[in-house]
Amino acid sequence: MNRKNSHIDPFSPAVHRGRRRLIRWIKVLLLLYGVAGIALYYLQESLLFHPVPVDRQAKYRFNQPFTELNIPYDRETNLNIIRFRPTGDGIPKGVVLYFHGNRDNVSWYAHYAANFTDKGYELWMMDYPGFGKSTGRLTERNLYTYALVLYKLARSQYKPAQIIIYGKSLGTGIAAELAAVRDCKRLILECPYFSMVSMARHYLPIYPVDAMLHYKFPTNDYLPEVTAPLAIFHGTRDGLIPYSNAERLKPLLKPGDEFITIEGGSHNNLNEFPLFHQKLDSLLRD
Repeated sequence: MNRKNSHIDPFSPAVHRGRRRLIRWIKVLLLLYGVAGIALYYLQESLLFHPVPVDRQAKYRFNQPFTELNIPYDRETNLNIIRFRPTGDGIPKGVVLYFHGNRDNVSWYAHYAANFTDKGYELWMMDYPGFGKSTGRLTERNLYTYALVLYKLARSQYKPAQIIIYGKSLGTGIAAELAAVRDCKRLILECPYFSMVSMARHYLPIYPVDAMLHYKFPTNDYLPEVTAPLAIFHGTRDGLIPYSNAERLKPLLKPGDEFITIEGGSHNNLNEFPLFHQKLDSLLRD
């Protein structure tokens, strides 16, 4: 073979056209990256939160006794709280402050109330701003503030040793922050995340999510500050918050804390597993 004939001329028209096509595609990809990043930055609240508002005059109907409470926090903020009463006529053992996930409103989570009221506890669920009948501005700091409002309300009736803080999914970060700054009997987290930043990195590894996110919920920073006993439930088939992400919290557990693995459990069906109820019932008996 003639080596001269096999040499590609870098200045040939074909090579020049190829380079132009490559540069054009790089520009298109960079444009798409930038547009998608801007969209993610400005639309992150609609991606993270999926509230269903309810008219203030509407009547809730649940399958067990409850009391509805509205707290006018400021001019624009109303905090709607549903207090499910324990079954039976005895004095409540205490209260569970339940911080729910990112969808719908208290109606979606109300069927979990029996897990606690059947064990003699009151269960208080508060909707976040924009969810159900709650109004106001939704920010991470406000969510922590409103959680503290709920805790202070509970403290007007119960001692810290009678207050259990419970978080599910998105609510686990809120619950962890509250337990880090206030005493309680126990903190229970169902399907938690290491942090919202770590979750964003899982789904959006090509973006600088640490700088982009408005909501960071650093559960990993809060758990070392929690002095109360901690129990974590997580399913191995959780398709929303990967088990591996929650597993990163294990090194932060204190002696006596529990990480309870539900084999085959997904994000919204842990309530269907006998092990979940066995462990939860044991925690509520203590």
